Amino acid sequence: MNDERLQFLTLYLVRFSEGFGFITLITLLPYYINELDPSATTVFGVTLGAGFVIGMYTTGFTLAQTLAVVPLAWAGDRFDKRLVLLSVLALGIVAYALFPQVDSSASFVAIRALQGVAVTGAGLMTLSLVGQLAAVGTRANKIGTANAASFAASILGSLSAGVLYELFGFGPIFAVIVAIMTVAGLGCLRYLNPDETRIEGFPFTDLALNRRILTLTSFRLQYAFSVTLVRTWVPIYAGVAAAQGGLAYGGLAVALTVTAEKFTNMCCQPFTGRLSDLHGRSLFVFAGGGTYGLIALLVPFSPAIGAALSLPAGYPLLGELSAAFLPLLALSGLLGVADSFREPASMALFADEGTSEGGVASSFGIRELVWRPGSVIAPLLGGWLMVDVSMDSVFVVGGAFALSGALTFLAILTYFNGREALTTW
Repeated sequence: MNDERLQFLTLYLVRFSEGFGFITLITLLPYYINELDPSATTVFGVTLGAGFVIGMYTTGFTLAQTLAVVPLAWAGDRFDKRLVLLSVLALGIVAYALFPQVDSSASFVAIRALQGVAVTGAGLMTLSLVGQLAAVGTRANKIGTANAASFAASILGSLSAGVLYELFGFGPIFAVIVAIMTVAGLGCLRYLNPDETRIEGFPFTDLALNRRILTLTSFRLQYAFSVTLVRTWVPIYAGVAAAQGGLAYGGLAVALTVTAEKFTNMCCQPFTGRLSDLHGRSLFVFAGGGTYGLIALLVPFSPAIGAALSLPAGYPLLGELSAAFLPLLALSGLLGVADSFREPASMALFADEGTSEGGVASSFGIRELVWRPGSVIAPLLGGWLMVDVSMDSVFVVGGAFALSGALTFLAILTYFNGREALTTW
């Protein structure tokens, strides 16, 4: 096995470990909500609203990510990306080792902030190195394969989290995550070559004015609200009590709804990435984003679809559920298919611009920054919608953001490129 292949495999392993930890917390989120009782949280004697605290369970994570993006991306371009990657892997090991000590909403939010820095750094450095090592004609395929490794971990993580939680509680789950991340770090030490590229100055300045990146930003800024709302609230919708607008499913059923989206995304991304390498990228961004929005709008209709089709309300191993289970499972899978068209094409566009302009980590850093307003604000918006409006409204708003982003992207492309807008990139 040649040196380059070993480096790609090592980076795929890091993506696997990052995805495993991230999805585990998403899967366990409804159970933390139930156990920590967000309605009883006080700060300096002031009781915070339950919707705000539920939002902070995710916003604390994404706010830390936002603050970490620029320094981590700058360090990756200015110094050795391998060393930065090893550092954030070590931070991730510490964060996951601390999760079993959580005893309040405040401590959960604080440790999730550490997790956010580690996840951001690992994602930035692995994608930067994959984009840097891959040739232009294979870049989306390699990025899609890296993402597939992350989704494979998401599947295993969500399934094991649901099963282990029901059998043993929270503790053993995080021991598994720490072990996987330790193996990934050792793999980086053994097989990943030091990164010798050094970018002087501050590449963010020039890349922020790049026209292609600005055009992608018009889509990504809005799409972040959609994906954050939908991905976060599908398991919440499945797992929280019916009194809060959810379906009150058990751990394994919740894990399956999360797994469906990850499985289809994992299977499709290497293939859709190869297609975007061959046929251009902008069409895949537009079609994937718009379709994602349409499917998100259907999620609240899962009970009605199940009732109309007279689907069973219980299944072996899963017990008594409701007729909404299979439609929700199918819609979650379709969300993964839609996003698999968008993600590798979008990432490859950022990698293309970063490598050609000098500063691939900064290019991915801009990509992360553009995502942050949605990922920080959307959970707070979702918590408010869930508590004060309805659970259904979360998915309506999420779908609307994706459709608006796709149409804005198309309008800007058409303005600059005319009728050939979706075939120019």
